[in-house]
Amino acid sequence: MRRFSLILTVLLAAPMLLAAPPATPSEWRAKVNEAMPLLGHRNWILIVDSAYPLQASPGVETIETNADQLDVVRHVLGAIDRSIHVRPIVLMDAELPFVPEEDAPGVGTYRTEINDLLRPYPRESLPHGQILADIEEASKHFNVLVLKTTMVVPYTSIFIRLDCKYWSADAERRLRAKMAAADATEDSKP
Repeated sequence: MRRFSLILTVLLAAPMLLAAPPATPSEWRAKVNEAMPLLGHRNWILIVDSAYPLQASPGVETIETNADQLDVVRHVLGAIDRSIHVRPIVLMDAELPFVPEEDAPGVGTYRTEINDLLRPYPRESLPHGQILADIEEASKHFNVLVLKTTMVVPYTSIFIRLDCKYWSADAERRLRAKMAAADATEDSKP
């Protein structure tokens, strides 16, 4: 009987002992700072509301920050700005401008604050489902860092797709045009 009680106690206590406690403010910041040199173009950093689902894809790492969303966005953008290799492309839910204050108290203030914070950065708005599909596809090949916040307003997640800081889309187009022209010249030779 004593052995049974001991086994039962261990089994009941195991989930509590194995569960990872939420990250402290310094832990999630340290994780962002540690990951930044490793992340590159095509990686994603998501700063999400508290109801964002825990994804099962192997390339997705989720960290509970227990922090205000705007504070997390500020820190992540600061870390990206300080990097020498990546720049952010910010995606936001196309649904956000249509969320009414009566259904989501605080959404108007949030929209003003996030627009002010993101003003210097290129932004795209896409339907939430499309962004999730893009992230799911990307996570098959590239890492995605998800930072869950204490935000409780719908459609407020900020999705950051990282791009190369030292090589622009225009530079890539010019390069491809030169390569195509060289191929055409080579093909026209007898």
